[in-house]
Amino acid sequence: MGSRPSPALDQTLGTLLAEQASGELSWQALGEGVGGVRWRLRLADTDWFLKTGDDAILAAEADGLRALTACGALRVPRVHAVGRVEGEGYLLMEWLPLLGPSSGAAARLGEALARQHLLRRPRFGWPRSNFIGATPQFNREGDDWIGFFREQRLGFQLRLAAEDGHRGALQAAAADLVAGLGKLFAGYTPYPALLHGDLWSGNWGVLADGGPVVLDPAVYCGDRESDIAMTELFGGFPRQFYDAYKLHAPLDAGYAVRRDLYQLYHVLNHLNLLGEAYLSQALSLISRLNSELH
Repeated sequence: MGSRPSPALDQTLGTLLAEQASGELSWQALGEGVGGVRWRLRLADTDWFLKTGDDAILAAEADGLRALTACGALRVPRVHAVGRVEGEGYLLMEWLPLLGPSSGAAARLGEALARQHLLRRPRFGWPRSNFIGATPQFNREGDDWIGFFREQRLGFQLRLAAEDGHRGALQAAAADLVAGLGKLFAGYTPYPALLHGDLWSGNWGVLADGGPVVLDPAVYCGDRESDIAMTELFGGFPRQFYDAYKLHAPLDAGYAVRRDLYQLYHVLNHLNLLGEAYLSQALSLISRLNSELH
């Protein structure tokens, strides 16, 4: 990782930001993330946050941030520019200094997410494919949530797992789950809600004014339970988040079972991205879900 990107990108962003301030553009590398490198840019007394790397991943992220901004419930970084220069993608956003999570901010986040989830959308899916981490996430739109989740979420991840050599017990157990998926939705009819899509504990923070902000979305329209399930997976959120969310948008009693289903999607994705360490967790989730089918 260098201390500066390509001269072409330096020139492009310098020209773009010159409309807002004058002086020499400085670059500070912040480390690598999904799809590329993170940077802090400074021009005069103003900072920006920049991601460079895979242009498809960054364009999809920009689309998701703009969708969340347009919805108006959740605070996300504002997108200033997204594009590609000589094969290198970039996503330029506002710089947001973040504090650690707090109970007050968690409650505000729960209420804001509930407001977003209570706005019913026309169809499940999204107008474009995007990414969950570095994995493609297909979002063909339709009216059948169970079919959408069966094919475009579980089915796709299971095919990737098989290609990576995870056949045998994983595929056999998952076949029963996929076949009986509809039973997990008895008495419950999800409606399309705009989802963050990757709302784990590392993808939110607190601004200086105490307000919550969310990052790195993988948006689509789906069952709102899937966003809540993700918040409970890798680290969890403060209790005040769940209290506030449920006050405004109570969860169906069957969520306790479907939580395992929605978490399975992300665990399978981690299996496919990071390897064997997530296999036992995936098998455990599938086993619990299959026990609910009989």
